Amino acid sequence: MDSRIAALEVLNHLDNSHKTLDILLDEVLKTKKFAYKKDLSLLQAIVFGVLRQQKRLDWIIEYYSNTPLKKISPEVLNILRIGLFQIIFLDRIPVSAAVNTSVDLTKMFAPAYTVKFVNAVLRKAAESYHEVAFPDADTDLAENLSVKMSFPTWMVQRWLKRFGPGETESLCNAINIIAPITVRTNVLRTTREKLFKSLQSEVGDIWLTPVSPNGICFTNPRSAVPELIAFRMGWFQVQDEAAQLVTTLLEPRPGQKVLDACAGLGGKTGHMAQMMKNTGTIVAMDVEKSKLNKLSKDMDRQFISIVKPCVHDLNQPLRGKPYAVYDRVFLDAPCSGMGVLRRNPDAKWRITREKLELYAKKQKLFLDNLAPAVKPGGIMVYAVCSFEPEETDSVVDSFLESHPEFTLDPLPRNLVDLNTSLFSPQGYFRSFPHQHDMDGFFAARFIKKR
Repeated sequence: MDSRIAALEVLNHLDNSHKTLDILLDEVLKTKKFAYKKDLSLLQAIVFGVLRQQKRLDWIIEYYSNTPLKKISPEVLNILRIGLFQIIFLDRIPVSAAVNTSVDLTKMFAPAYTVKFVNAVLRKAAESYHEVAFPDADTDLAENLSVKMSFPTWMVQRWLKRFGPGETESLCNAINIIAPITVRTNVLRTTREKLFKSLQSEVGDIWLTPVSPNGICFTNPRSAVPELIAFRMGWFQVQDEAAQLVTTLLEPRPGQKVLDACAGLGGKTGHMAQMMKNTGTIVAMDVEKSKLNKLSKDMDRQFISIVKPCVHDLNQPLRGKPYAVYDRVFLDAPCSGMGVLRRNPDAKWRITREKLELYAKKQKLFLDNLAPAVKPGGIMVYAVCSFEPEETDSVVDSFLESHPEFTLDPLPRNLVDLNTSLFSPQGYFRSFPHQHDMDGFFAARFIKKR
C-alpha cells in the first residue's frame, strides 16, 4: 500500500499545486522511505502512467460510473485512475490486487457508500474495459485521438493541422512511451568509452546516443542516479540528447566569456564548461537563487571552476552596462515544455493555447534584453524545449525584424552532417520525439554584425 498511498498523495498535490511533478516526487521521497526498489518503481510507474493515460482512463471511468466525472471528488477520481491504470497497463499486478488496494485507499478517508462506488466501478471496468468504444474517428478524428492517445483535444487539433493523422498519432505514441535516462559524459573527467564500461554493471540496457558524441542512454539503474558510482565521481550529467545538441550549437571556446542566461540547474552550463576545457568565464544567470545554489554544488561535483552564479530576472534589462561584453550568449528560454511531455506528462494537463502566446511574449522580451550584451561578431543561441510555431519561428522572425544588427548564423557543419533531418532549410535545429527518439527542441543561432 505504501507505493499507492504515495502515488495518491502526489496526484492529489498536483491537482492543488503549481509545483511540477519532479518537485512533488522529491518532496514525497524525502518523507517516505521504501524498503525495496520495486516499491519506488511502482510509485513512479503509477504516477507517470496515470498522467500519461489520464484522459483515456477518465473516458472508461465515466462509462462505468453512475456519477458524472465532474461530480466525483478529485481524491476519489485519482483512486479510480490508479486502480484502472493497474488493471489495464500493469500486467504483473493481479486485477484483484488493483481493485482491493484501491478500495483500501478509499476506506482511509471516505464513507462506506464511496467505498462501494469505487469497488463497483473498478470491478465492472476490469470485466469489460476493452469493449468500451472511443469517439468515432470518422466523425471527429481529433476527439478520437484525444481520448485514445490521452491528450487535450486542442493539442491534437493543432498537430493534425500541421502534421496530418499518421504523424500526429506517431507523435502521441512517442510522447507516451517511457523515455530512457540519457546522460552526457563529463569529458573533463573521463571518456564516453570509460563511462559506458563503468555503467554497464549498474544499469539494464545501455547504448550510445546516435548523434551526440558524448551521450549515453540506459534503462533500469540498480539504484537512484545520484547513487551511481560514476555520478558521485562527477563523470556525467543527466541530459537528453537534444539538449546536448542545442548546447553544442553555441560553440563556446576556451578562454571566452559566456552568459548562460537562464541557467536553471546547470545542465547546459556544465556542457559549456566542458567545451571550454574549464578555461574562461561562464556567468550562470537565473531568477531563482535556490537553483543557482544547486547548480554550484553540481559544478563542484564535476570539478568545474569557471562558473559564476548571478541572480537576475530577465524580465528586466541587465544591470549596469553589460553592453558587448560576451563572446557567447545562450538563452534556454522559459517555454511551454511541449517538446518534453514524454518526461513531464503532468504538463499535458496544465498547458493551454493562451499560455503559448504568453510564453512567446516573454521569450521575445528576454531576447531583447540580452541583445546588447553580445559582442560584435559574437554568437547568441535561442533554444526552447518546444516545437510550437508561436515559440519557435515566430519568436525568431520577430527578433530579427526588430534587431537588424543580428543575422541568422550557419549551424556547425559537423552537426548538420551527422543528421540532416535535425536541421531545417532556414538553418534552425528541430528535433521531434517520433522522428529522432529524443526530446522536442528548437534552436536558432544568431551572429551580431561587426
